[in-house]
Amino acid sequence: MLTHDSSPDMPKTPVPHDLLGAGDDFVATFQIEDTSVRGRIARLGDGVLDPILKRHAYPRWAAYLLGEAVTLAVLVSASLKFDGKVMVQAQGEGPVSLMVAEARSDGGVRGYLRLNKEKWDFVDRVNKGQRPHIPQALGRGVMALLLQPNDPNQQPWQSMVPIEGATLSDCAQMWFSQSEQVPTRVKLAVAEISEPGGTKRWRSGGALIQQVAGDDARGATDEPWDNARHLFDTIEDIELVDPDVPSATLLFRLFHETGVRIEPPKALTDKCTCSDEKLLDTLRQMPRDEIMSLAEADGAITADCQFCGRLYRFPVDAI
Repeated sequence: MLTHDSSPDMPKTPVPHDLLGAGDDFVATFQIEDTSVRGRIARLGDGVLDPILKRHAYPRWAAYLLGEAVTLAVLVSASLKFDGKVMVQAQGEGPVSLMVAEARSDGGVRGYLRLNKEKWDFVDRVNKGQRPHIPQALGRGVMALLLQPNDPNQQPWQSMVPIEGATLSDCAQMWFSQSEQVPTRVKLAVAEISEPGGTKRWRSGGALIQQVAGDDARGATDEPWDNARHLFDTIEDIELVDPDVPSATLLFRLFHETGVRIEPPKALTDKCTCSDEKLLDTLRQMPRDEIMSLAEADGAITADCQFCGRLYRFPVDAI
């Protein structure tokens, strides 16, 4: 537990940096002590975000957008009460026609986006290389969040909202407001770190807080929420991604007067769920004539996973 005794006679205690694990690639939930405010915080780096974004060589600002979506999916997944997955999906008429980010209860993460290069290059010229806002990148469309249990007897749950707002954080806050009707603040940040020799590494950070409804035990929750929201809104992007500012330190900076109770962090991995069996099942549902039309001269069909890029090859007879 990160705590600070606010008594004037007591010195401030140093924050233990290892509470949220060493380095990156984790998500953790937290509760601001003696308030009705709960939250989640995540860091993604070399083990998760960097390979996901480098796998497809996206344009720089498109990679930033997908990095934010993956971080958002991770934050939402920390609240899952079942084994399954969270999918953040956006579909629009803009340069990015489809964006999918997935985070699972086992810590596996994956994501990809589909991009029209001609439309993207046009927006890049209009913006003179500056980052496009959400309406420019995605255009008119919808943002959806899907909760999918692994248990086939449990029903999936999905909610959609129009794509509105300048940033993905704005879209996420609107989704929480309209779909869950829970006051929520979201911060998402992505950075490209340059190292000696020209190597670049992707990393991201994200955090959200929510107001828990009041009851007889909690009493009124508006004032604690307003205080927490004002502090949370002071977070700068660099604080979420700076490797020299551990997440524990950031939470301590924000909420040291009341203290923060943190749950054990969950480790995250870059892990796809594609397999021979899944792809074969998909192909076997296609009409025979269509399958034959896809076959190459040697009588085999090749396909790749949109997420991880793995290449599959199957003899037509196997399908």
